[in-house]
Amino acid sequence: MTKRNTQQRRHAIINLLNEAGEVSVDALAVSFETSEVTIRKDLAALEKNGLLLRRYGGAVPLPHEMTQEAEPLSLAKQAIAKAAARLIRDHNRIIIDSGSTTSGLIQELSDKRGLVVMTNSLQLANAIHELEQEPTLLMTGGTWDPHSESFQGQVAEQVLRSYDFDQLFIGADGIDLDRGTTTFNELTGLSKVMAEVSREVIVMLESDKLGRRIPNLELPWSRVSVLVTDDRLPQVAADRISSQGVQVILAPLSN
Repeated sequence: MTKRNTQQRRHAIINLLNEAGEVSVDALAVSFETSEVTIRKDLAALEKNGLLLRRYGGAVPLPHEMTQEAEPLSLAKQAIAKAAARLIRDHNRIIIDSGSTTSGLIQELSDKRGLVVMTNSLQLANAIHELEQEPTLLMTGGTWDPHSESFQGQVAEQVLRSYDFDQLFIGADGIDLDRGTTTFNELTGLSKVMAEVSREVIVMLESDKLGRRIPNLELPWSRVSVLVTDDRLPQVAADRISSQGVQVILAPLSN
């Protein structure tokens, strides 16, 4: 069985699960004319990628609260995602952190080949799994945090430290011109580890987050390589960020 056929079978398993609400190992083995051992390996791989939950003799879908539909992206987020995607080369090893702005990056990866993508978001993992180019998908695992709708904690940090990456794509709740990026979430440990294990850190966020008074520093400017935002960012702000050694990319909102 080729890798392509394996991916097609696993994709079909997810479709059957969504239609039926549950699947059994023995029925899947008959349906796909393969062994129960192969099906168990498929279910284990799909569970590892955050696409289902195994149960005795089969599998069930993930709880609804862990797979909510994403809201439509704003024009600014779409423009930022397009600009950020241009920084990615074929065969890069990248991390995409959870978040609405970073989620826009997934649809821009369709023409990238040989990617290895790590994420701590089940929603992003599902979207990555659907890409035609089939990047290698890695997940941090860890403790589910309902506030950020992502996996966090020491287990996720340990998993990250066992790899090295070319690029990290991460959002933020605010920009502090003097300090760096800020967040409402007090769980900043994983973000810091993501930055530590990545050669290049790309922050993606809308310009209207400039000046928000948020107490939690997520990443200091010294850890940020590139800021990708929209072209509504005032030039004086762009200059101050650039003076911190950060490349500023202003994505145009109009063609």
